[in-house]
Amino acid sequence: MALSDAKLKEYSRKLLSARMNLVISHPFYGALLMHVTLSVDETCDTAYTDTERICFGAEFLDNLSAREVEFVMLHEIMHIVLHHCKRGLGYNQLVFNIACDIVVNSTILESFGDDTSKITLSKYGESIHLVPDGREGRLFSAEEVYSMLMKDKEFSKKAIEIAFSDDHSQWKDENDDSSYDSLNIWNQRVVNAAETATKMAGKANGNLPRFAEALLNREKKRRLDWRTLLREFIEEDISDYSFNPPDRRFSDSGFFLPDFNGDVSGEKVRKILFMIDTSASISEKTIHQAFNEIECALEMFSGGLEGWLGFFDGGVKDPVPFENTDELRNIRPVGGGGTSFREIFRYIRENMKEEPPASIVIFTDGYDKFPEEDAAMGIPVLWVICKTKVTPPWGVTARIE
Repeated sequence: MALSDAKLKEYSRKLLSARMNLVISHPFYGALLMHVTLSVDETCDTAYTDTERICFGAEFLDNLSAREVEFVMLHEIMHIVLHHCKRGLGYNQLVFNIACDIVVNSTILESFGDDTSKITLSKYGESIHLVPDGREGRLFSAEEVYSMLMKDKEFSKKAIEIAFSDDHSQWKDENDDSSYDSLNIWNQRVVNAAETATKMAGKANGNLPRFAEALLNREKKRRLDWRTLLREFIEEDISDYSFNPPDRRFSDSGFFLPDFNGDVSGEKVRKILFMIDTSASISEKTIHQAFNEIECALEMFSGGLEGWLGFFDGGVKDPVPFENTDELRNIRPVGGGGTSFREIFRYIRENMKEEPPASIVIFTDGYDKFPEEDAAMGIPVLWVICKTKVTPPWGVTARIE
C-alpha cells in the first residue's frame, strides 16, 4: 500500500529535522549526512544504507523518537565512512555484520561522552558496542572484531539474538569498480567534515571520533610535507637565481638562463610554471585536487607567488598567467588524451624562450616515459606524483595521495 502524501511529508519532516539537529549539535556528523539522501522504504523492517541513501522502514520510523532517529542516521553514515559496505567478502555475513555494528556503535558512543542512552533504542535496548573481552569496539577494525566473535561462538550467538539489526543486504561488493574512488571520496569528506567541526569548536579537533582525528592528522601532515617541500624548492631556486639580467654567457643559444644573484631580498616569487596532467588516466577528482594544492601554494606565499597554469596530455594547452587565487579559479582544465612529458619541455623551448619559467611544477600520475634530464634545459623541476608509486629518475619528487 502506497504511503499518502501527508504521511510522506510527516516522514520527510522527521528525517530532515533529525539531520538538521545533528548539523547544529554535532557538525562533524551533520556535514557527512549532507552527502546522502534520506528516504523511506516500505519493504524494509528497520533501516539500511547503500552508500548513497539512508533508508528507514515506514513502521520502524513511526516508532522512533527524534533522538532514536538521530542514532540510526549516525549508525548508517558510520557504516559508509568506515567503508564497511565494501568489506567482508567471504566472511560469515551475520557475524561480520555484528562486528561492523559493534565498531560503529562504540565510535558513536565515544562522540557522546560514553552516554549509552545515545545508542539505545526503546524496542531493542542498549546497542552492542563491546567486544567479547569487554573492551570498546572502536579500538579495533571490523575484521579484528570479526575474528574475536568467531572465536567466541556463545557471545556471537547472543549478540545476533539481542542486537538491533539494520539491513546490510544493500551493501555493495568490495570488488565493485568504484570502490577505490568511493573510498578516497569518503575519506576526503571525513577530512572536510573534521576541519569544519574543528573550526566551529574553536579548538584542536573538537569532539571528533578517533578515526576522524587520525585521517585529519594524516592529511595535515601530508599537506605540510608537500608545502614544506614546495617552499624549500622555490625558495632555494629564488635565492640562487635571478632573471634580471639573464646570464650573458648563453646569449647565443636563443634561450635565456638565469644569472646567479645572491641578493634577492624582498623579491616576489615569479615565473613558476604549474602543469597539470589531464590525460585519460587522471580522474576529475585528482585534477581538482591539483588545483587545490596550487591554491594552497598561493596562500602559503601570502599572494607572493605568480606564474602560469597549463595542462598537458599528448600535447600542451597554452599556459595561462595568474597572480592571485581569483585568476587561478577562472582557469579551466582541458585534455583527456595520452600523456607526453616531452611535450612540456618542447613547448617551453619553442614558446617561452623570451620569458622562461624559473621552476616547473608538474602534477601527474607518472604514467609516461620520462625524458632525459637535459630536456629541462637547466630549469629545476618538481614532480608532484598523484596516487601512484612512480618515481621520476631526476628532479625533485613530492607525492599527494
